[in-house]
Amino acid sequence: MLRPDDDDADLQAKGRALSSPLRMRILRLCAFESRTNKELAELLGVNPGTMLHHVRTLVNTDFLVAEEPRTGAQGAREVPYRATGLSWKTSMPQGSPILVETFLQQIEGLDPEQLDSTWMGLKLNDEHLDELRERLYELLNEFKERGPDPDGATYSLFTTLHPDENPPAPSTAPE
Repeated sequence: MLRPDDDDADLQAKGRALSSPLRMRILRLCAFESRTNKELAELLGVNPGTMLHHVRTLVNTDFLVAEEPRTGAQGAREVPYRATGLSWKTSMPQGSPILVETFLQQIEGLDPEQLDSTWMGLKLNDEHLDELRERLYELLNEFKERGPDPDGATYSLFTTLHPDENPPAPSTAPE
């Protein structure tokens, strides 16, 4: 979703910020609790210096916000970061490959029994396709706007609606 105060340079910076599966995973990790650069680096197996670059990119584009510094182990000053939720409202032209790669990284190493996947074929006219898209968005947005359940477990949801390139069966109608 574009905001009236977004200029072209801002939109380009936001697009670049969301063009990294690693940064997308950072946003997921910071969605429900604040994380420090060090914590993020450890969770994602990345060098802290590299992580700092990605965190700064997300902060500079308003996808992450720094919270009040805290004292960490051995008295070190730590800055926790929290996702702002802006990514939910930001258009990602050409972003599907990034989301697919992020999804694949997220599920790597999971037991297949932990994945509840559904894949189905649909045949819809333009009106019904628009209705499906709208209803899916409304449902997802409803749950997003509720906010996290304090006693809830974290889950990730990934859906993709795409044209099915499988050719139709030959017509069997008599000629």
